[in-house]
Amino acid sequence: MSFSGKVVIVTGASSGIGAAVAVMFCKEGASVALVARNEKKLMDVSVKCSLVGGKHIIIKADVSNDEDAKRIISETVTKFGQLDVLVNNAGIIAFGSILEGTILETYDKIMKINLRAIVHLTMLAAPHLVKTKGNIINISSIAGSIVVDSFFSAYCCSKAGLDHFTRSTAAELAASGVRVNAISPGPVVTDIFDNAGFTPDLVSKLQTPLGRVSQSEEIADLILYLASDKANGITGSNIVSDNGCMLHMLK
Repeated sequence: MSFSGKVVIVTGASSGIGAAVAVMFCKEGASVALVARNEKKLMDVSVKCSLVGGKHIIIKADVSNDEDAKRIISETVTKFGQLDVLVNNAGIIAFGSILEGTILETYDKIMKINLRAIVHLTMLAAPHLVKTKGNIINISSIAGSIVVDSFFSAYCCSKAGLDHFTRSTAAELAASGVRVNAISPGPVVTDIFDNAGFTPDLVSKLQTPLGRVSQSEEIADLILYLASDKANGITGSNIVSDNGCMLHMLK
């Protein structure tokens, strides 16, 4: 899949799925804007992008900050002249409890990054994507469809909201030739677990029907496919890659 001449924004590009897909897009000839808050980690990903020969820029930004969101779009279009693909990957996990009185603070924090920021970036990017007949890939989670744990309720709500936003945006932008899809991974080995307090040992013990946990590159492969011309007939879809986790719902 060649993305030569295409311009891609990847949020949360400093690690995990975002880093993997940024490198893959560069390898396939795209010009990529690497967006994240952690500049040091972005520099590490930049080195990997350079090794595969891709054009790219680093944009240190917080997607939940409105001015930063505007700057992400403007700097990308100013540098590369267009926008073809927006990968909304940035997100966080945090715990909250109704009985312990921590749910509201957690809910506000998570929704600001996991949902509101995506709505804002989509709104800002849409006029540019209409010009190129581009597409949007939202990284959701199976947590949007199942209750992972009661303390994850705010996170689950953010991903359920993102799933609905994906479908409604796809419906609105279809007439303009812009496709919008989501990918819902199950457990994936990424920094999001570290940031939430999971240890590598605990992540490795997460149970899935297939007896494995996904690597970031597997999800990145799906992103590239959905962003490519091979997926021209796919919009408003939510692709699940969870090693069979949602099969537990059938038991």
